Amino acid sequence: MPQKNEGRARLMAELGVASRRYMASYALFNQALADHLGLHPTDLQCLNLLGLEPGPVTTGRIAELTGLTTGSATRLVDRLERAGYVTRRRDTEDRRKVLVEAVPERMAEFGAVWGKLNGAWFEMFDAYQDSEIGLLIAHMRRTVELSGAQIERLRGGRL
Repeated sequence: MPQKNEGRARLMAELGVASRRYMASYALFNQALADHLGLHPTDLQCLNLLGLEPGPVTTGRIAELTGLTTGSATRLVDRLERAGYVTRRRDTEDRRKVLVEAVPERMAEFGAVWGKLNGAWFEMFDAYQDSEIGLLIAHMRRTVELSGAQIERLRGGRL
């Protein structure tokens, strides 16, 4: 009869494999969606994050959101501006600041593509009870927090 620790070890090993496949599938999906839209995967995620912001942001804020240096964030904004997804404008309250704002029409196009794909995810979640969806939300929030801490650790050379 297997002991509880052996069962837990097998379960954790299975979780490790499943999580690696999950992360790889997300990265590959992100790449395919970016390719479909003619964007770099980081640019696609920047648009995703900009859509969550309450309004226009500075390039410095984009650097914070994406984890890029300010120089890399500036080049990212340059690419998004050339592609017509964002515009730059001077902040009316502080003329030294330049604000980056998503172009609503282009974001609507992005949203339409995402909307065509979203249905399958919502159908998948129909199989879950509300309490299970709550668990998934809690897991995702904790993952975001832990990922942020791990990114800081890696970038700070504290491996």
